Amino acid sequence: MILRRLCLTGILCGTVLLSACGAGYEWSHASTLGTIDAYQRFLSKYPNDPHAVAARSLIATLQDERAWTTAQIASSIQGYQQYLRTEPNGAHVQIAREEIVTRERDAAWQRAQTSDTARSLQAFINKYPSSSEADEARDRLKLMSYRAQFETARSERRTDCERDVLAKGFSRESRQVVARCE
Repeated sequence: MILRRLCLTGILCGTVLLSACGAGYEWSHASTLGTIDAYQRFLSKYPNDPHAVAARSLIATLQDERAWTTAQIASSIQGYQQYLRTEPNGAHVQIAREEIVTRERDAAWQRAQTSDTARSLQAFINKYPSSSEADEARDRLKLMSYRAQFETARSERRTDCERDVLAKGFSRESRQVVARCE
């Protein structure tokens, strides 16, 4: 009976040791591969192993890096928004937000430059007041203002000149026509 108990105890201890060795081997193998699949296989076999916490953490890190790489390859507003949706607590959240803002600002600046109207430039300045492009937009608005003042002055001079030419050629009738137009 004692022998039988010793045998059962030995078998039980051996099983525990083999199991521990198996988990150690599997952990070492998963760590060497360093892939999401390898860590997930480890967790499926040993969900309560002391390395399980590390495996879950490494899976989360690898998933975050995969999503970030995908966003960088896409290099678009939609790509970075997708990263934020899939990894809201990811390591690159702040950079993704900054990339979105930069791309939105660049697109808005392109639209403002293309339309090149006082309204579009002012709208850009209102939305992005501290950007370097806002300084350029302010300069363009000033130039537009100077151009408008010059055109008005030039038109007034031209009008005066044309009135003088008409006055010399038609005397009294031209003054009456000009007076009606003003």
